[in-house]
Amino acid sequence: MATQQFDSRLVSFTSPASFAAEQYQGLRLTIERLARTRGGAQVIGVTSPAAGEGKTVTSANLAGALARGAEARVLLIDADLRRPAVARTLGLLDGHINGLSDVIAEPQPLQAVARQIDPYTLWVLPAGSSRTQSGQTLRSPRLEQLLREARQQYDYVVIDTPPLLPVFDSALISRLVDGMLVVVAANQTPRKLLGEALNLVDPTTVMGIVFNRDDRPLFGYYDEYYREYFPETSGVATGA
Repeated sequence: MATQQFDSRLVSFTSPASFAAEQYQGLRLTIERLARTRGGAQVIGVTSPAAGEGKTVTSANLAGALARGAEARVLLIDADLRRPAVARTLGLLDGHINGLSDVIAEPQPLQAVARQIDPYTLWVLPAGSSRTQSGQTLRSPRLEQLLREARQQYDYVVIDTPPLLPVFDSALISRLVDGMLVVVAANQTPRKLLGEALNLVDPTTVMGIVFNRDDRPLFGYYDEYYREYFPETSGVATGA
């Protein structure tokens, strides 16, 4: 496999010692704690109220954080079949684009399609090349079967899903996961928009809300106490 050309916003891979990467490590600790305490945080869906709030970057960074420096096997699935972005963000642009839609359209072993991101214990299942409509694909019983296979083969499964409001794909996926993380753009996403989005999913499945693009979540008055730990400070990366 060719060397990965990661998007610079994937700080879990490109800048693991940065302040931004540390925020994803904190999210990782939260997921691990939930897995121990509630017994169900293995398959995690990541969504947002609207497009462009950073769900794909958050999905990839969370998957990287879960896989980095740990024995956990992690699978990242691109289930945003209308606007897939995971493969591009991870630099998987070598023409091998079989993925989720293909595995559902023509059943084949998950391990035959998932691609490992060396040297991490991270595998990626791109959106795929099948032309089947996304709604039909995500309603297929094969998707539930595929996720059962993933549960057996991986410690964590992170699913990048479409935004909630434009389409109903995420609502379909939310029935099959242990929990949903909702990514919102800090100081940008209207409260009403977030409320409308949350009404589309079972509130018991919402594990938390991730604030993206917050440039000063810890600094400010306490700048002098943190600056020495993160000399190259930056906010949580923005993205699609």
